[in-house]
Amino acid sequence: MTGEYIAATRTSYDAVAAAYADQLSDELRRKPLDRALLTAFAEQLHAATAARASAADPGHAHAARTGRPRVWDVGCGPGHVTAFLAGLGLDAAGIDLSGQMVAQARARHPDLEFSVGSMTALPAPDGSWDGLVCFYALIHMIEDADVRTALAEFRRVLADHGLLLLAVHAGEEVRHSEEWFGAKVDVSFRFFDPGWLSAELSRAGFTVEALTRRQPYPDAEVATERAYFLARI
Repeated sequence: MTGEYIAATRTSYDAVAAAYADQLSDELRRKPLDRALLTAFAEQLHAATAARASAADPGHAHAARTGRPRVWDVGCGPGHVTAFLAGLGLDAAGIDLSGQMVAQARARHPDLEFSVGSMTALPAPDGSWDGLVCFYALIHMIEDADVRTALAEFRRVLADHGLLLLAVHAGEEVRHSEEWFGAKVDVSFRFFDPGWLSAELSRAGFTVEALTRRQPYPDAEVATERAYFLARI
């Protein structure tokens, strides 16, 4: 990604952060499949942590020490998905490109950790997270090369047998917005062909365990088809 594109995306989210948070912080309440997938993701991580503890596996040191798998919400926005994961017993933290989004997340969820950063250069050591969730953030990777960079970063920071839950808009188009939540913006949204993205996940070193598609919930979200990938390294 060019510096100009990153700056435009960051500035756009900064401009809409408060309105975005006000409107979308409770969106999971209206999305039962999203809640179910996040819950299944958490249950699998808890089960894997318990199995490693029984086997006295020295890996995944944080989870072994605390009993809670460590999960990163990449592109966390105002932190509602991070908070939902924490409510499922995970040691959840969030990261977002937008400083204003991170400020919203910290104000709304002061007991959780949020930081500013880019998914194409994640500020974490190799193998330091048990799980990653990325809901509607990869959609800003317009170029194929940037998608591959982000997926490689996801792979790098996940521990062995780590789990990824990824959500995107399904399709084959790029939409550009110059106004959003009543503010002037310069932001693009990519829709992904699920077959293509499955192949890219495999290329990055993931095994796709489940691919789920659904139609939009009426009056709850933008009217686009959704695709969810549960993938493991």
